[in-house]
Amino acid sequence: MVFSGCKHNLGWEEEVRSVLLGRGVPETGGPDVAGTSGERLCSDDHLFVEIPDTAHQISQDSWFQVGFVLTTGINSAYVLGYSGAIMVPLGWIGGVVGLILATAISLYANALVAKLHEYGGRRHIRYRDLAGFIYGRKAYSLTWGLQYVNLFMINVGYIILAGNALKAMYVLVRDDNVVKLPHFIAIAGLACGLFAVAVPHLSALRVWLAFSTLFSLVYIVIAFALALKDGIEAPPRDYNIHGTKASRIFTTIGASANLVFAFNTGMLPEIQATVRQPVVENMMKALYFQFTVGVVPMYAVTFIGYWAYGSDASTYLLNNVHGPIWLKAAANISAFLQTIIALHIFASPMYEYLDTKYGIKGSALALRNLSFRVLVRGSYLGITTFISALLPFLGDFMSLTGALSTFPLTFILANHMYLVAKKHKLTSLQKNWHWLNVCFFGCMSLAAAIAALRLIAVDSSFYHVFADL
Repeated sequence: MVFSGCKHNLGWEEEVRSVLLGRGVPETGGPDVAGTSGERLCSDDHLFVEIPDTAHQISQDSWFQVGFVLTTGINSAYVLGYSGAIMVPLGWIGGVVGLILATAISLYANALVAKLHEYGGRRHIRYRDLAGFIYGRKAYSLTWGLQYVNLFMINVGYIILAGNALKAMYVLVRDDNVVKLPHFIAIAGLACGLFAVAVPHLSALRVWLAFSTLFSLVYIVIAFALALKDGIEAPPRDYNIHGTKASRIFTTIGASANLVFAFNTGMLPEIQATVRQPVVENMMKALYFQFTVGVVPMYAVTFIGYWAYGSDASTYLLNNVHGPIWLKAAANISAFLQTIIALHIFASPMYEYLDTKYGIKGSALALRNLSFRVLVRGSYLGITTFISALLPFLGDFMSLTGALSTFPLTFILANHMYLVAKKHKLTSLQKNWHWLNVCFFGCMSLAAAIAALRLIAVDSSFYHVFADL
């Protein structure tokens, strides 16, 4: 496919091909939605850009739709836990400043990755492809491993969260302890599996993003209103940070990982792959939307929850609020349904990998394609659901995910890849700035991992596997 205004330079194309082969990144071919993989599309700079093979749609979505995909991640039902997981360990000053700083540095780091999407004359539709192109085969495998861990743990957290939402709704009606959290997690896993079979790829979410936004608004508005009412009627709250000096240090470090987790997906190139040309310009619009309009609901519910309940704020805010049963039930069912949609976004890189590897293309309703999704995606979510029921410690997963994979993927790799790719265009001051970021976030990642592992060890001494929390 060729767009007007682009000039075909065969020598340049062959040079790009040799670079790709020399880097050790697999050369690909075959059909894709945007035309034929291996063909070149016109880039933002009016040069031809090679597109790798994929079974999923690319270059189909507006920046506005992509902005809602990103906003869905920020305002997923995880926001109901930030009052307890971020504000309680950090307090008013640390929590407010931390959230604002995390917003700014996350936008900056994501922008760096977005600007490398067509680096070297190739459309990098996967994070591992970009790392492999810049560093080589080992980095390709390492990045894929980090990203897989990141997305798998996020999905584990989503299923735990969906199970908690179902349990909270059940307790409103029958608090008999007959049906326990692992049972609700199993139900949540089944629902996620059915949705994964019904929605073949990320671009197919379209109308579901509108439902996701509606569900998010329902539980955020209800949680905000009920917490506001509780805060007005409640006596003075305790906003002190409790614990020994050592425990406060560890919880503060762990909360910093939660701050990173709150704003970042670890799969920006995969999301950017769906946006229409010009991909860099449109992705920047989507990021600006995410980090301005998109963060307002999250800020609102996080701050009001901490204001209303202080140090007693729960890691699932709907467990704190008081109000009509039907209203709390509506919030919980909305959180459950939105979580199913959000999980599909974070599972899509794994689905794309499997669909592309086994050549699942064509009609989503074809018997082979449908049976493949039932078997393969069902198995993947079955394993995820089992792990979720086995270790239902939601806050701990958020901290460990931020430490082990979100820090490296979002901040360390983003700065270093940009440094390597643009090294001849950067001043000495700019190079030092990126190195400072690499070193700082490397230390933060290590410290946060230690803090998260300590938290898991402490919790595991109180909770048993398949716990009914």
